[in-house]
Amino acid sequence: MMTPRPLSGVRVIDLTRVLAGPFCTMNLADLGAEVIKVELPERGDDARGYAPRIPHSDDSGYFYSVNRGKRSLTLDLHQRAGAAVLSDLVRVSDVVVENFSPGTLARFGLGYEALQATNPGIILCSISGFGQTGPMAAAPAYDIVAQALGGTMSITGAAGGEPTRCGVSIGDLTAALYAVIAILGALRVREQTGLGQHLDIALLDCQVALLEDALARYSTTGVIPGPIGSRHPSITPFQQFRAADGYFVAGCGNEAIWGRFCDAIGMSELKADPRFVRNAERTANQSALEAVLNARFADAPRAYWLERLAAANVPCAAIANVAEVAANDHLAARRMIVRASHPSFAELIVPGSPLKTVGDDSLPETRAPGLGEHTEAILGELLGYEPGRIAELRRQRVI
Repeated sequence: MMTPRPLSGVRVIDLTRVLAGPFCTMNLADLGAEVIKVELPERGDDARGYAPRIPHSDDSGYFYSVNRGKRSLTLDLHQRAGAAVLSDLVRVSDVVVENFSPGTLARFGLGYEALQATNPGIILCSISGFGQTGPMAAAPAYDIVAQALGGTMSITGAAGGEPTRCGVSIGDLTAALYAVIAILGALRVREQTGLGQHLDIALLDCQVALLEDALARYSTTGVIPGPIGSRHPSITPFQQFRAADGYFVAGCGNEAIWGRFCDAIGMSELKADPRFVRNAERTANQSALEAVLNARFADAPRAYWLERLAAANVPCAAIANVAEVAANDHLAARRMIVRASHPSFAELIVPGSPLKTVGDDSLPETRAPGLGEHTEAILGELLGYEPGRIAELRRQRVI
């Protein structure tokens, strides 16, 4: 059974490239929106040139992973005729998403005021490194810059070690998801007012929003948080451990789980140790407890400990590598590991959508568009351009 998708009938103009913007619009497409990806003629999104290359094609696996389910229109916004075409698209669309440097759209004659004059209901979502306002608004930024300045890197990594970038582009991805939330909110407001909004999403803002309790810990204790490895700063044990043959994680978020944990590993005496009786004591004596537990876990293989902990209903898991994630039966059953619909490489794996509805087993569109693949169709079907006009735009390299 397939339920109606919530953004069916919503048209999104995607002016973004690389990651934060494309990941945002891909999620909008997964929710049912029609997404028109606008790219520079001949060149396209920079990510089309990123490794890895998909075998038997010139396509980028990076590009494919964040641009599924979209249509591609080539358009040169630097030319006045290209900006005019975009204005025509705005008249028949609901949302524009862009991640240019602040002020770039206005230089094209396509700032929010101009877009609103064309379509009062248009929602413009601007994603940038530091936002549309503030002293750093014009500064260039990438994901790693947001992770660095937002504090993420300073609390990531081994205890006493160097600052570490998160293993995924958390700066870009967080901004993308906050942008989706903001767009959904703006669509709701438009239902009530008929008017659009200009949304301002900054990578740096979103990193600070994810600092969890780090700011609270700093402001209440005066101690600057630093990297502490895999463990939790306030819950113990809650970290990775090394068994005889590999790593796994386990967490004890309350005293009942701690009791079951001790019994499962055959160390019930730890429950009565005054250093470890309650979470506060365990956290204060984390190093001592970690030494005791690592010595215990070194006695047997990982599978042994995971079996015992799982039987005691203690949250635990092996630390899986990407190949193991791709082979995970549960993720396959959840349709989170899917084969992309690529014309020449059937083995391409991409994540499914985590946005699920109970009873709906449909999959999102998994094919990414070729550069300019839908240009003629969009201009003809949506805007009513005659073939001669389209040919002239192509001659002028506007499309």
